[in-house]
Amino acid sequence: MNSFKYIAIGILMASTWRSEAQQPRYTYQGNAAATEAPRGRKPSLEVVVGAARTEAYLPLLKNKRVAVLVNQTSEINGKLLPDLLLEHKVNLVTIFSPEHGFRGNADAGAHVKNDKDPQTGLPVISLYGNNKKPNAQQLSNVDVVIYDLQDVGARFYTYVSSLEYLMEACAEQKKQLIILDRPNPLGNIVDGPVLQKENRSFVGMQAVPIVYGMTPGEYAQMLIGEKWIKAPNLDLKVITCDNYNHQTLYRLPVAPSPNLKNMAAIYLYPSVCLFEGTVISLGRGTDKPFQQYGHPQLKGFNYSFTPTSVTGATNPPLKDKKCYGELLAADANTAYRMTENKLQLKWLIKAYEAFPDKNAFFNNFFIKLAGTNTLQEQIRKGMSEADIRASWQPELDKFKTTRAKYLLYEE
Repeated sequence: MNSFKYIAIGILMASTWRSEAQQPRYTYQGNAAATEAPRGRKPSLEVVVGAARTEAYLPLLKNKRVAVLVNQTSEINGKLLPDLLLEHKVNLVTIFSPEHGFRGNADAGAHVKNDKDPQTGLPVISLYGNNKKPNAQQLSNVDVVIYDLQDVGARFYTYVSSLEYLMEACAEQKKQLIILDRPNPLGNIVDGPVLQKENRSFVGMQAVPIVYGMTPGEYAQMLIGEKWIKAPNLDLKVITCDNYNHQTLYRLPVAPSPNLKNMAAIYLYPSVCLFEGTVISLGRGTDKPFQQYGHPQLKGFNYSFTPTSVTGATNPPLKDKKCYGELLAADANTAYRMTENKLQLKWLIKAYEAFPDKNAFFNNFFIKLAGTNTLQEQIRKGMSEADIRASWQPELDKFKTTRAKYLLYEE
């Protein structure tokens, strides 16, 4: 095993975890109990997330001053983790929040100010914007930090970047870090170009593919074990999920951010998020963000939508302009089948080929999202999707070997 201080706690629980979140709540299309599992993956009827396994971590918090990095997904049986901890008389002193804020309703990339939670009276410190890493003062009255965020398994989704900064801060300030693990809704899919280190940013901090097939707890192990971060003495504990493996079909009960409203969007997200680095709209400002794409100049398409100002997308790209394009999937099962267990480039290539001004198609953000300089060049040169995918394979194979060392759950 690895030399770092790591404990994975796995005590089997018989109870079934079902979430009935209070707020914010988003409606998901279908649920694990009522929907057939596509492509052979089994429905998750009894997955018990780390946060629900209170008997495994509450004893670790006794007589400790505790901070949490949480948002609206950090819930157990309808209660947010901070409320649960306070009910159990835990000395909770600080709430940290990621991108989109503690309640998960801020626009993507929007500044989230520090605040006070009206229900608990606790300070809420944003770890997005200029203050991505907790400083010594913010951790001075803390003994233990708990990380409990539902991720979606894509490199450019910033919750794992927040986790990385938190790990470094806890190591530097000699604070214990407890990760309450949650499933990866994309399962064991590993695909896409591996990030080149010269393209590091908050939407991609490590040399991993766009889809990396790991839970937050597994990812944290890898960061330390591969010495990708400066945290050699981090006191890390991972409270694992029960009744879960990487083949489990797990459908999120609460939307992880305002524009991932349902499982259809989550399944499509790794493929269509690349449109954020182009002039194309992917539906922010509509009821189907990340389920469609379009632009006023894509006139060869019959389908259309018009972005407007809505909660979670107050000033969306191409606001109030009629965009022509494609609706990729209106429901979760269709989206799942369309992705074919991989990152799809065909929609990006199709839009590029249909767009009249090729020089204006990509913007500077595309390279950060792709993590590599070559993908844009390959599309411009007219390379086929098959050839582009083949160019990823050597680095993907290396990553898969690295990844395998840190898995906590069966493939």
